[in-house]
Amino acid sequence: MSEIKIRKVESKKDLNTFLKMAWKIYEGDPNWVPPVLYDKKNILNKEKNPFFKHADMDLFMAEKNGEIVGRIAAISNSLHNEVHKDNIGFFGFFECMNDQEAANKLFDAAKSWLKERGFDAMRGPGGPANPSVNDEYALLIEGFDDPPRIMMTYNPKYYMDLLDNYGFAKAKDLYAYKISNDKILKSEKLIRVADIAQRRAKMTIRPIKMNKFHEELEKVKYVYNKAWQPNWGFVPFTDEEIEHAAKDLKPLVDPNLVLFAEIDGKTIGFALVMPDYNFIFKNIDGKLFPFGILKLFTQRKKIPWARIIILGIIPEYQKRGLDASMYMEIVRRAEARGIYYGEASWILEDNEMMKRGAAVMNGELYKKYRIYEIPI
Repeated sequence: MSEIKIRKVESKKDLNTFLKMAWKIYEGDPNWVPPVLYDKKNILNKEKNPFFKHADMDLFMAEKNGEIVGRIAAISNSLHNEVHKDNIGFFGFFECMNDQEAANKLFDAAKSWLKERGFDAMRGPGGPANPSVNDEYALLIEGFDDPPRIMMTYNPKYYMDLLDNYGFAKAKDLYAYKISNDKILKSEKLIRVADIAQRRAKMTIRPIKMNKFHEELEKVKYVYNKAWQPNWGFVPFTDEEIEHAAKDLKPLVDPNLVLFAEIDGKTIGFALVMPDYNFIFKNIDGKLFPFGILKLFTQRKKIPWARIIILGIIPEYQKRGLDASMYMEIVRRAEARGIYYGEASWILEDNEMMKRGAAVMNGELYKKYRIYEIPI
């Protein structure tokens, strides 16, 4: 039996090997979307990514017969533990061949790294990993027959067995809902209810002002950190993190799909809807330059899907049907742009208000994701 060795990523060459090993796992899988390598390197760059101002991480690879057969990241996030009064470490960037021994050794390596730092439990994949809850998150457990939408995860089905066999248990499930324009726009009742809620509250909805981008970011931060604060696992963006994320997303956003809800001039809600650029990324094999960037801007109008990444109303204006009004506005604007399907994701399994909102929009629960945890 060949021995499996675990080695730490120490160099740029190692990092390239770490990232590129995913291509072995998904070879021939028609639903896999290769990650944009430029983007992943930026995420993992401790000098440039402000996540690492309050976090630390090491990367490990499993080697068998001279071949890399798996990888994992061990992550500490002091901000998460400070916010939640937890003592939890995380793992992310997990990829592995269908080899339980290799998976076990990778999990052991991450667990050992976290144990040395005094943590009580290990949570992942994601959580906050890849590298945080504000990035890609959790393991796909249902919905393997469709490519992932932008910034959502995808993995082989056997990963569930690798985690279950190691002793991981479910911590929380996340849901993704498919929203079809025709199901909404043909429902007179939905349109009427949303319009009544909006008129009653005297709420206006407007797109982002790109010429006042920095001022708009302050409003995003206010709504995001206030509306999501009660959610399980939520970690607020630091100022540096939100500015870093906005800088990355700015070239990709469609201003007509980034919306602010206002009452009496006060921002009370926000929606970030992104065209599903995975439609393009699927065909550039991880290479943004030189031709990937060209495809990004010449083919963006052909994208048939969007992802509702953020839709939030601050607590004092919730439960008034205003989220339905925002969904309706999104659908109308998406339809005008030639986008006919949307994914509302991700939504916590016990976030009843958001689940009701998706149901009101005739959303179909079509994918599920799971966050796992194990004591250390």
